[in-house]
Amino acid sequence: TLQEIKQQIASYNSREKNCLGMKLSEDGTYTGFIKVHLKLRRPVTVPAGIRPQSIYDAIKEVNLAATTDKRTSFYLPLDAIKQLHISSTTTVSEVIQGLLKKFMVVDNPQKFALFKRIHKDGQVLFQKLSVADCPLYLRLLAGPDTDVLSFVLKENETGEVEWDAFSIPELQNFLTILEKEEQDKIQQVQKKYDKFRQKLEEALRESQGQPG
Repeated sequence: TLQEIKQQIASYNSREKNCLGMKLSEDGTYTGFIKVHLKLRRPVTVPAGIRPQSIYDAIKEVNLAATTDKRTSFYLPLDAIKQLHISSTTTVSEVIQGLLKKFMVVDNPQKFALFKRIHKDGQVLFQKLSVADCPLYLRLLAGPDTDVLSFVLKENETGEVEWDAFSIPELQNFLTILEKEEQDKIQQVQKKYDKFRQKLEEALRESQGQPG
């Protein structure tokens, strides 16, 4: 009921220490803040040569990505945190799209998934959220403590890679990364056995110099 929501929000705000409380509207919806941790292991695709979005562009909803067809790929900072002001009706799908827009990522939103991270019995557990779930509702139920519940954006691991969802430049970039990782692995193996051979030759020389 509206009264129960009001009581829950009052309890939430009394425990929120960073002036990021929730506000209830007359229609029963409410607004508030969530923080999303970015844990992306693969590079994302962004427009090449485009400056970061300004406040003016955000207010005017200017789509800077549409001003050029050139694309480039780079890694977002690992475990970067983005704070979002959303409504109780905002879905996971809309949160993902909003995050991608803020970072000017032009990749298909279906490549990403939002997870809730919880602590249970001394363990950290991740649970993938449905695209229709409402993160602010989960935040309200869990309270403001991020140690109890936090949100994480990760790659959408479906078990099989949907290569059709990637563009040609992205696929080429993946090949480049794989080739580099392969060369690094080869060098590691070579160094390991070069060191082993060196020690073996030293042991042989020492044994030959001793009376048998």
